[in-house]
Amino acid sequence: MSAMTLLWVFLAAGLATFLIRLSFIAVEGRVRLPSWFRTALQFVPAAMLSALIAPDLLMQHGELALTPANARLVAGVVAILIAARTRSVGWTIAGGMAALLALEALF
Repeated sequence: MSAMTLLWVFLAAGLATFLIRLSFIAVEGRVRLPSWFRTALQFVPAAMLSALIAPDLLMQHGELALTPANARLVAGVVAILIAARTRSVGWTIAGGMAALLALEALF
């Protein structure tokens, strides 16, 4: 793929993303969304984050790896436990990364 084609792909993707986000801002106050839809929108950030992170935690070398030898999965569980206990983003990141580095050093 040439650099110019890649540039057009990036510009088109950026414009599409901008228009999708703008559509929600532009209709704010003009369109009354159903309450079930507004309730569902609250879960979008958590669902998107889970969809991005889960494959990285659960897969190793293209295969499902639900074993204690999967350092990323174990570190993810450690991070989840820290988050549940402390409710602190900083401690969650620090604890999860420390667990990941320690486990990768062991394996």
